[in-house]
Amino acid sequence: MTGIWVDTDFGFDDLWALLLLRHFGCVVAGVSLVAGNAPLAQVARNAVAAKEAYGFDWPLWQGASRPLVRAPETATRILGPTGMRSRGKVLDAAVRDLPPSGAVDALANWLRANHEEPREILALGPLTNIAHCLQAFPDLANRIDRLVWMGGSAGPGNHTALAEFNAVADAEALDVVLASDIPLDVVDLTFCRTVTFGPNDLPDADPLTRDLLGGYLDIALERGRPEMAIYDPLAALAIARPECIAFAPCKITVETDATEAYGATTFIDRQSRTRRSVGASVDLARLCLDALEGEVVDGL
Repeated sequence: MTGIWVDTDFGFDDLWALLLLRHFGCVVAGVSLVAGNAPLAQVARNAVAAKEAYGFDWPLWQGASRPLVRAPETATRILGPTGMRSRGKVLDAAVRDLPPSGAVDALANWLRANHEEPREILALGPLTNIAHCLQAFPDLANRIDRLVWMGGSAGPGNHTALAEFNAVADAEALDVVLASDIPLDVVDLTFCRTVTFGPNDLPDADPLTRDLLGGYLDIALERGRPEMAIYDPLAALAIARPECIAFAPCKITVETDATEAYGATTFIDRQSRTRRSVGASVDLARLCLDALEGEVVDGL
C-alpha cells in the first residue's frame, strides 16, 4: 500500500495525529501545510521544528496562506501565537529554512502517480489546499479513494456559536470539496467532544510531548471543564485503525453567506459517498494517548 497524504495547519493535535500514524505504522507520503491554527509562516515553522525534533522523514510543502474568498482567520486567540500552547518545553523556535511552496502541485503529482494504489488523504485543518487542487485539476477527483477530514459540526460550534473552526476558516473550500462528490469521511466536532481526557489520563511521554499535551489540556481546564476533547488524532485513527470508528452515510451542506451562520454545517442522514463518524468500538481516548508513549525526542 502506498502512503497517505496529510494536509494540516500544524497545531499540537495535528502533531499528535502524525505521531499516532507513526505509532500504528502508517507511511506518510507527503505533508501539505495550510494557514489555520496560525498564519502559514508559523504553521511552516511548527512543521519543520516538529519534523526535526521527532525525526519524521516525510516531505513538506507550503500551501494556501489564506482562504479561497474570505479574510484569513486563525485560532491563535485560543492556541497562542504559535498555535501550540505548552506547560514548559516548546518546539525549537530558531530561524530555519522553511519548506518550499507548491503544495497543490505536489498533491496533484502524488495523486497521478501509481494510480493502481489507493489514495487516502487525511485533512486536519481548513480544506483550502484540497479545494485548490480540485479546482485546478478536476480530473484528479476520481483518483481520491478517501478523504478523511476533522471538521464541521452536527451540533453547536466552537469558533462561533454555530460553526466549527476548520469549517468557518474556509467554508467556500468545504463547499468545493462537498460539490466534488469525492468519498469523504467526516470526523466532526460533535463526535470529537465525546472522546476526552483529563489530568489523570496523561501518558508517560517525553518531556516535550508531555508539556505540549499539558498545554492542550489547559485549554479546557482554564475554562472550568474537567477534560479536553480529542480532535485531529481521531481523524488519524479513522485512517490507521478504520475498524475502530463507525461511519454512517449522510449529506452535508455548509453555509457560505456572510451571516452569523457562516461556516455552519448541516448533516442529513441519507445514502451518499459522504459519511460522518457515529460511534466507536473501543476506547478511542486510550488509543490516542497510548500513541504518545515511548517517543524519543531529539535532544531530550
